[in-house]
Parts: sequence; structure tokens; C-alpha cells
Amino acid sequence: MKLYVFASIVTLGLTAALTPAWAADDHKGHDHESKGGAHAHEAKPRFGGVVTVVKDVNYELVAKPDVLQLYISDHGKPVELKGASAKLTLLSASDKGEATLSPAGDKLEARGSYKIGAGTKVVAQVSVPGQTPGSVRFTIK
Repeated sequence: MKLYVFASIVTLGLTAALTPAWAADDHKGHDHESKGGAHAHEAKPRFGGVVTVVKDVNYELVAKPDVLQLYISDHGKPVELKGASAKLTLLSASDKGEATLSPAGDKLEARGSYKIGAGTKVVAQVSVPGQTPGSVRFTIK
């Protein structure tokens, strides 16, 4: 009898551990069909830049020789950027540059002269009021 009880407990434990948590992500409150409503594995650029997802927040960097723009959205909805900032470090094979972005409408932006090319790596230190400051990495295509 003890062996039967032990086997039952082990079976139930394994079943619980291996069964998907169906209710863990019920998808209520956001739309997967609308533009920008995708999860991290489905993130696509909306403004022609490069997208990185950190903790379900989309960061899209649009990098051009004369302007750097960072769009931030959470489940397809723009994040309030009043008081936000970002410090970007641009790293290429032979050069290192920096830029400080500040709010400009629905994005963070810096204007100037930047050496941007395929393979340039960008590290952004992003600070948004009410959120923990974080680091976001991009590679320009």
C-alpha cells in the first residue's frame, strides 16, 4: 500500500511540474492582432529601426547619421516619456561615440553627427520615471 501511495504522489508531482500553466498568461488586456500588440518573439520594427525587447517592453532604435531616435512601447502602447532620458554608447570596429537622448514627442531623440553602419553596436542606458533604469543593447543591421 505504501508503494502505491508513493507512486501516486510522484506521478501527481511530475504531472503538475510538466503540465503547462494554462492560466499563467491569459492574454486579457492586450490584442495580438493589432500592430505592436505582439509578444517579444514577434516584435517587429514600426519605425524602420532595430527592436530589442526587455521585460515585455519594446525598444526600437532608429539610427541615422544625423539623428538617433528611441521609441519605447509596452504591449503596443507608447510609454509616457516626460522626464525620461537615455545615454547611448555607439561602438563600431574603429570608433566609439556617445549621445544623450531627451523627449521629443513620442520618442527620445538626439541630433548631431553619428558614425552609424551595419554592425555598429549600441548600448542604451534608459531612465523612465516610475521605472527601474535599465540597459538595452542593439546591433545595427
